[in-house]
Amino acid sequence: MTSTDVFLRRIRSFVRRDGRMTDAQRRVLVELWPPFGLSLAAGMLDLNYIFQREAKRTLEIGFGSGHSLLEIAKAQPEQDFIGIEMYQPGVGTLLLGIEEQDIKNIRVYYADAVEVIQQCIPDASLDGIQLFFPDPWPKRRHHKRRLIQPEFVKLVTSKLKVGGILHLATDWEHYAQQMMTVLSANADLVNLAGVGEYAARSSQRPIVTKFEGRGTRNGRLIRELQFVRD
Repeated sequence: MTSTDVFLRRIRSFVRRDGRMTDAQRRVLVELWPPFGLSLAAGMLDLNYIFQREAKRTLEIGFGSGHSLLEIAKAQPEQDFIGIEMYQPGVGTLLLGIEEQDIKNIRVYYADAVEVIQQCIPDASLDGIQLFFPDPWPKRRHHKRRLIQPEFVKLVTSKLKVGGILHLATDWEHYAQQMMTVLSANADLVNLAGVGEYAARSSQRPIVTKFEGRGTRNGRLIRELQFVRD
């Protein structure tokens, strides 16, 4: 077993938080899971089969309550989106949005992102991977728990097509610096904003999420990174 394997077995994208479910969330988790839910146990995806078409595909890691993902999918019906989330009420909220807005181009995992990416996402299959406001683990002794580490970035980069975009955002300055260092050190990635530069706000973040709003109210600057697979 390599050091990369050891790291990826140890790290988890998000802590599972079941939370309090509403009756409506419970209903859609039962009724809408068959057409929209994806299972880790099913193994490697056939993306054309899952979506019943060929299209550009974007993976969002940790979509929270899914409001931003719903807006992106609604605005880009010609593209397909896969969301991964460990917060069960958030999955329920996303499914409610899919039902209410009649959105067809989203599929959902309720599972850990590292396991999904390792076991279910084919290499060089994605046009985009986005991860917005991951847990910053702000205490120094917890920095090793941060998801954006060289081993994880190497893994997700392998899932991007040439020309695919890895897109990150955070409101924690030190984590943004770590993200910049890790992504810049990957020989397969090129910073679209220029060496050492942060990106402007992207249309892939169409709304201000709860986490972004909280960071802004606390006086933290939002930093965004977009790197392309070379």
